[in-house]
Amino acid sequence: MGTLVCLHAHPDDEAIATGGSMARAHAEGHRVVLIVATDGAHGEVPDDLADGETLEDRRRAETMASAEALGIDRVEFLDYTDSGMSGWDQNDHHEAFCQADLDTVAGRIADLLRHEQADVFTIYDWHGGYGHPDHVQVHRVGCRAEELVRPDLPQLRVLESTMNRDSMRRLITMFEEMGLDVAGPDDEEGDTFDPDGPMDDGNPMGTLEAELTLGVDVSGYTEHKRTAISAHSSQVSDSSFFVQMPPEVFAQAFGNEWYIEHGQPLGLKMGWFFE
Repeated sequence: MGTLVCLHAHPDDEAIATGGSMARAHAEGHRVVLIVATDGAHGEVPDDLADGETLEDRRRAETMASAEALGIDRVEFLDYTDSGMSGWDQNDHHEAFCQADLDTVAGRIADLLRHEQADVFTIYDWHGGYGHPDHVQVHRVGCRAEELVRPDLPQLRVLESTMNRDSMRRLITMFEEMGLDVAGPDDEEGDTFDPDGPMDDGNPMGTLEAELTLGVDVSGYTEHKRTAISAHSSQVSDSSFFVQMPPEVFAQAFGNEWYIEHGQPLGLKMGWFFE
């Protein structure tokens, strides 16, 4: 059996980006470890926080509930401050994750990878899927951690989690034909989300299919993924795009997860981490 370590920027990213892969790994008997870089302090603040409870407290608890749904064996919080979206004043905060010293963060992650004797390590693509500064930092520190551990873990597979932009286009067309709302979070009612439009950093969403190397079939674990997403209830309301989607549509939309594996030639193939 092997060990999968997934590095994510914020609480809830784990469920959306690699939730199916983690659930599948657990179901097949592998050890699953989640690293969460930030406290998620710039998320939506729910109305039902208890006296003395902070948003950071709530999001940590929600992450643990998500981890239980996915079968994660260990959750490690790095406790950096959420940097906020591109251009926010919070980007310049001295404790923001995007300002953290690259080698310091990478060293912490490398230590964990060595301790766990990791076989597979997931990070994000070069622009973090949509340009969020913390997601970009996950890519940077993840690549540096790979360099640090390569002599000790020559077997380590490093994969960049990303979104398949061509698949997103196909799904949007399917959703429109079904009469589902496909507006983005900042779109006006009736608008259609455009994955080719500028995201947080001005680049399109995710990665073109021709630039991917691995698709992972997680169709047997979409209910685990859906449950994990719903665990982050402070950020995912009952009317959200994820939760309002009929289960069979959710399974079709999120039955695959997409990766770019370091050291592999471009060209999408369906496969699995532990083959």
